[in-house]
Order: sequence, then C-alpha cells, then structure tokens
Amino acid sequence: MAELSVYYDDDASTAMEYMGNASVVSTLPPTASPTIENLDAAEETHQFDADAALLLNITLICCTLLAYYLKKNRCYFLPESAVAMLVGVFIGGIARLTVTDLTLFSFSPEFFFFVLLPPIIFEAGYSLEKKQFFENIGAICLFAFGGTIISAFVVGMLTFWSAQLGIIRHVDKNNPMEALLFGSLISAVDPVATLSIMGSPELQCDNLLYSLVFGESVLNDAVAIVLFKTFHKYYDPEGPEFNRSVIPHALFSFLSMTVLSILVGVALGLLVSYIYKHTTLSDYPKLEASLLFLFCYCCYATAEAIQLSGIMALFFNGIALSHYNSYNLSNTAQVTTEQFFATLAVTMETIVFLYMGMGVFTGRFKNWDVLFAFMGLLYCLIGRALNIFPISWIANCCRRRGENKISLKMQCVLWFAGLRGAIAFALSMNMPGPNSDSYATATLFICMFTTIVCGGFTEPMLSHFGMKTGAENDDNEGTFLGIDDLLVVESPFARRVSETIHEKYSSFWRNLDENYMKELFGGAQHQQSIGLSSRSYELGLADENSDDYE
Repeated sequence: MAELSVYYDDDASTAMEYMGNASVVSTLPPTASPTIENLDAAEETHQFDADAALLLNITLICCTLLAYYLKKNRCYFLPESAVAMLVGVFIGGIARLTVTDLTLFSFSPEFFFFVLLPPIIFEAGYSLEKKQFFENIGAICLFAFGGTIISAFVVGMLTFWSAQLGIIRHVDKNNPMEALLFGSLISAVDPVATLSIMGSPELQCDNLLYSLVFGESVLNDAVAIVLFKTFHKYYDPEGPEFNRSVIPHALFSFLSMTVLSILVGVALGLLVSYIYKHTTLSDYPKLEASLLFLFCYCCYATAEAIQLSGIMALFFNGIALSHYNSYNLSNTAQVTTEQFFATLAVTMETIVFLYMGMGVFTGRFKNWDVLFAFMGLLYCLIGRALNIFPISWIANCCRRRGENKISLKMQCVLWFAGLRGAIAFALSMNMPGPNSDSYATATLFICMFTTIVCGGFTEPMLSHFGMKTGAENDDNEGTFLGIDDLLVVESPFARRVSETIHEKYSSFWRNLDENYMKELFGGAQHQQSIGLSSRSYELGLADENSDDYE
C-alpha cells in the first residue's frame, strides 16, 4: 500500500497529500500561528519601505523646488534633469553607505518601461503641436529613422573594430551584433534636458530648430528601441559565429515592426475615438478621463504583448486621440486630461533621472571600463555628426524658401543637442552576454555627461550661433565659415518630385479626413488638413495666409 504523507503550509493554510505519484490539495486550518520572529521581520520590512517612500517623496519635492528656482532665476547652465540626476547621485551615495538592501534605490528597467515611460510618451504625442510637427515631417522622419540607423551602425562598428584592435576590453571581438546592440541603444536621443531649455519662452528659440529637435527626439526613442529589439533577436552570445546575411533580415524586421506598431497605435486611437464619439461618456467627466488614462496603458501593453514597440504605438496613439478624440471630450475632461498627463509626465521624468543618478552607487556594476566610456562618448559624437550633416543636406534639397533651409549653424546646434538619457540607460540594463556591465556603465557615463555638460551649454550654443528669434544678425545672415552656400543646397528635381507627391495626395487626405474620418471619429470640422500646410512649408509653397492653417 502506498505511503501517505501530508505537508502543511502555514502561509497558504493548505495541506499537500502525496499518495504514490498522485497529489491532492486539501484545505485545512493552519496548525500554528505566525511566530514572533515572522511578525518582527514583517514589521521591519514595512518600516523600511515606509522610510524609503518618505525619502523618495522628500527628494522629489526638493527636485521640484529646485526646478522652480532654476526657472525663476533663469539658470540655464543647469537643466532640471541634470539637477534630478545630481540629487540622485547624492542620495545613492548615502544609501550605499547606510542601507544593506538597495533594491528600492536601484534602477529597474521593467518598472521604467511599464510604469514610468508610458505617460511620458503619451503626453508627448497628445500635446504635440501638430502644425509644427507635420510642417517638417519629411526632415523629422529622415533624422529619426535614417539618422538613428546611421548612428547605430557607426557607433556599433567603431566599437567592434576597437575591440578587435585591443583598444577596448570587455567587448565581444568575434560577433559584431553585440556592439550593434550598444550602437542602437546609445542612439536613443533624450529630449528632456535640451527641450527644457529650448522650450523656455525667454530664450525665443528658433521655431524651425525647436520643431526639428522635438520631432526627432520623440520619434528617435521609439526607433532606437525597435532597432535594439530587432538586433536582440539575432544575437546569441553562445551561438555560432556572426553571419553577415543576418543584417538585411534584421533591418527588414525593424521596418516591419515599425510599420505594424504605428498601425496598432493609430487603430486603437481610432477605436477609442469611435467609442467616445458614439456614446454619452461626456456626461460623466470623471469616467471619460479615467478611461482615457486606461486606454493609454492598454495601447502600450497591447503592442508589447504582440512583440511590437509599445513606445511607437503609444506616441501615434496620442496623436490620433489628440486629432480626433479631444473634441469628443467634455470641457471639464479636456482641461483635466491635458493637465493631468502633463503633470504625470513631469513627475515621471523627475523620478527617471533621480534613479539614473542613484544608479552610480546602487547599480552594483562589476566592470567599470573608463576607457570604453570615453571612447563610446567620442563614437557617439562621430555618429551624430555623420547623421546630422548628410541628412540635413538631403532635407535641404527639398526646401526652396531660404528661411526654411537648415543652415549650417542650425546643423551644429542639432549635432550638439543629441543628449542621451533614460531610455538608453534602461536598454543597457537589458544587454545580454557577459559584458553587460561594461555597456551599462559606459552608457551611464555618456548619459550623465551629455545631460549635465552638453545640456548646460545649450543656451550658450543658441546664443553663439544666433539660433534665437530675437537675435541680431549681420549682413551675412545664415552663413557659417563661408561654406554655408556649398553645404546648404537646393535640388530643383527633388523639389519637383516632392511637389508632385504633395499635389497628388494632399487633397485626397483632406477629403478623407473631413468627409469620412471626422464624421466617424470626431474632430474639428471645416479645417484645412495638416498635410496641406506641412508640405507647403517644406517646399516653400505656402503663401502669406499659410499661418491660418491649424
């Protein structure tokens, strides 16, 4: 006869009965009450969590007050994100000396991607100045898609070749896919520090420059994540040697993932707009605002669940909801949602940079390769230069009016404004292979250097290159080192092709949007399509009344 044994689990108040190979779960009352030691441990854990939460809240309050002080006194040499990062370094150092369990003080990539990042990305799309964005959509897409790919391959291959030459240690010398992973993650340009300065009304930053920097940065983050995920699929640290045929497949996978992510975001945005349009949710402002917040996370989770880019989907989801659904909301919900998402995004950004700073001491990294960090910074500058200047030349070929040209001075500011931030660091924490610590520490150094140093010098750069609307210019306005006319060119053929595309598709989109889309999903009626003014601006076709377009 099989032997019967019973095991009791005090926590679950269940008993496991095993008879031969079969097991039966039966519910039985607990045989013993929690011990004094367990109660003391639970109380100690609760007290530790309470103290950590109090410290985090006080730190966030201090960072917010410091941001207010910097704005009030126009201290442009120190961006708000840099302040949060430096405060995080201080708090992380104290925690390392006084706390044994650093879990609550450590940067968690999953917490970042699923909790902190979605509100930031959605707010960027929802509050997007669509007129300025779509006026320069051609150049923005060139910078965000083509520029990110160029930068990723330049940084990745320079890192791989340096490892083969023995200049850099702790990098795979046999498989370049690991270095390309680093190149893709470090190509994620963070806009928070630069835009916090460029967006200040007192600086009167050039409108075209601000539009290009903002548009590139919000799309660039999503593109870099998709590229990182794509390369990650094809990298096996313990697999066979690298096969060059993998790269075309990886790029095709990148393009397909990008397109599908955009389609998912737009489709869900239209679905939400249809629900709001054809129901009476506007009679219940609290419910419609709550549902909009939940739909935001639902879009991100849906894209991630089907192996697409949640950031790409969520950004275009925000644009679609802003274009259609914002007109379906009640007046109360319109104001509430706009302010709520803006406030939530600012808070999340502060938490992100705070934890990045704490990561200096709480990251528990084993390998700190100082030479790799400095070489990586140099490669980022080279990759950024090979991205900005050639693509600006291509974009200028399709621009006719002189004031809409991307001048060489503006290109220099664009090159300098390529800061690295939280997304790059979070991706580095997910680097596979035995050299992950080296990539994470190099990324953290690059992020801190570009945020604190480059972010602090943004305002002097704007003044030096005359990128303020109120700046006085000399007779040679727009020239730089006497070579501006050589590098900023115009191609009649490229302009004619762009004009043909504009004339063929702008009226089609305008009719579709006004007569069908807005009838189904909502939106302001009797307005000219964004696409009409956008292409007109880039091609120099807009007349004196172009500012009337919304």
